[in-house]
Amino acid sequence: MLDVQNLMVFFENALALNDFSMKVEEGEIVGVIGSNSAGKTTLMNTLSGLIIDMRTKEKRRGGERITVYGKITFKGEDVTETSPSDRVKKGIVLSRERHPVFPESSVVENLKIAGYLRNTSQIHEAMDYVFKLFPALVHLRSRKAGFLSGGEQQMLAIGMSLVVKPELLLLDEPLLGLSPMMQKTLVEAICNLKKDSGITVLMTEQFARPVLPIIHRGYVIENGMLTLSGTGKELMDNPEIKAAYFGV
Repeated sequence: MLDVQNLMVFFENALALNDFSMKVEEGEIVGVIGSNSAGKTTLMNTLSGLIIDMRTKEKRRGGERITVYGKITFKGEDVTETSPSDRVKKGIVLSRERHPVFPESSVVENLKIAGYLRNTSQIHEAMDYVFKLFPALVHLRSRKAGFLSGGEQQMLAIGMSLVVKPELLLLDEPLLGLSPMMQKTLVEAICNLKKDSGITVLMTEQFARPVLPIIHRGYVIENGMLTLSGTGKELMDNPEIKAAYFGV
């Protein structure tokens, strides 16, 4: 479904992604594991096309030069230079890190805003599924998003992505800053999401322990470079992963 070949991203002379290649097959849950500043968010911004908007804005204001090399193929089509809005229409949808929501709008309003590309019946159908996937949001339907907890905002942010009806859902550090209990809730929701709808999921995360058991395959990124890859079990059993992420 997704094929990334020799991806390189420069911010001026700083190399953020260095010859990074990976594949995601349809129906998989794939994880990219790495520490802070490893290149995970740059990878997600590049796959979603946000890097193109960033590059355009920086060029207009005479700021930092952003250069992208390599090739991104989605369902056999080269989307390397495709705009983020067109990638959404093709089915590539990003849920960004730190659960960005519209704080002055209610939960329902946030979901409706996210579904602006869909008709009313499709939005209501998608919202019903979001509330089924995240039952904790049901009694918060009318609450402003700015008054939700971090975990509730993360549920809402993922729900907003689902309203768009993605084929490939990109989750950028969905567990960041959440309690262990909330992390468990979200991991279970991601598993249910795959079972219920068959959506393909690519997620980045620095918390490897809750993620590795549910992924089909994983990639480890360090300083923008691919250092390890394998199945979730292979990575869990790897001594280097245990030492770096499990402290054993």
